[in-house]
Amino acid sequence: MPQASLSRQITDFANRANPYPLYEELRRTPVLHEEDGPYVISSYYDIEALLHDPRISSDAANLAAAGGDELSGPEATGLPPSFIRLDPPEHDRLRRIAMSSFGPPHRPRRIDSMRGELGEIVTGLIDGFGDARQIDLVDRFAYPFPVTVICRLLGVPREDEPRFRAWVDPIVAGLDPDTRTSAASQRTAQEARLQLGMYLNGLVEQRAREPRDDMLSDLVNSRGPDGAMTTMEVLSTAVLLLIAGHETTVNLITNGMLTLLRHPEVLERLRDDPGLSVRIVEELLRYEPPVQIVPQRTCIADIELRGVTIPKGSRIWLMLAAGNRDPERFKDPERFDPDREDIQHLGFGSGIHSCFGAPLARLETQIALSELARRLEGPRLVEDPPPYRQNAVLRGPRHLNIAFDGLR
Repeated sequence: MPQASLSRQITDFANRANPYPLYEELRRTPVLHEEDGPYVISSYYDIEALLHDPRISSDAANLAAAGGDELSGPEATGLPPSFIRLDPPEHDRLRRIAMSSFGPPHRPRRIDSMRGELGEIVTGLIDGFGDARQIDLVDRFAYPFPVTVICRLLGVPREDEPRFRAWVDPIVAGLDPDTRTSAASQRTAQEARLQLGMYLNGLVEQRAREPRDDMLSDLVNSRGPDGAMTTMEVLSTAVLLLIAGHETTVNLITNGMLTLLRHPEVLERLRDDPGLSVRIVEELLRYEPPVQIVPQRTCIADIELRGVTIPKGSRIWLMLAAGNRDPERFKDPERFDPDREDIQHLGFGSGIHSCFGAPLARLETQIALSELARRLEGPRLVEDPPPYRQNAVLRGPRHLNIAFDGLR
């Protein structure tokens, strides 16, 4: 394999079903720079260090100045950048305000108190399979579950959830590298963003007048030491929660069920012991992470790494999925092992930009996988590998067709 083509092969859709041999090849050159492309970092310890390094910028303006690339994607919401596309101190201020309505210390029970409601949603979706003996797990379960949850968390009225989903679909489709070149898909996505923004703005105005016990009300009415978000900041944070809050979880659930069906002995253990779901989800986040690459980073100073100077202004790709299978960090890394004693993965990133929705994604996936294991009789894959999404960053099956003998 010619080394100069490695990063191009990683983004090539032909390799989406199994990029891991490419990641293994990549780790032989832990700091890879091809032609005028980004610096590609694939070692666990290097990635972890750079995620904590203040010389690495997440600011969208710095990335644009560095030229961007095919994985970066436009913010393109007509809103200011969300806090994941900002650096301190603005990132820290907005993230603290968002965190205060999401969990400890201000809302310590918000996520855990949803456990019963999450279970009810999962039960309803599985009951909805009815007499079917074959389903697409993505369309029938893995997609509607987290979208319903994020709607409830934000405070979107249940009767509006179908409208909400109709806007989300084209927005998410517009994030895929292949559709960015399509003028028609971008127009559809832009229209959906406009409609979603107008809808959320109406909810924001309503919550300013009549606060409720939901996250949107908290964002609108936050008056802590960091001050208040502007209306535009509330809207960009709400859109971030909506997209990031469901898209990664769809992939985590789908990758999870695919992995369990490929490891039936683990699926059988989970059926008998739902508590095993905690360890299974952590190993999944290492073994098949829903976010494979962090491409939106720029050096704001020269950085020396393994004898290579990465110049100021350079673009960097942090290959989380390659780091998660780095044999320098994990014993027998290519093996799916929920009994692994040390699973300090990079599945939710690390440092100041670590995924603040991680507690919810974990709980959703634990409940989803344990209930699917418990209730599906004789589940099996209809095709392997399944058809994948185009996106190399948010990697997961677009469809996962499963056959089964009935419901418990």
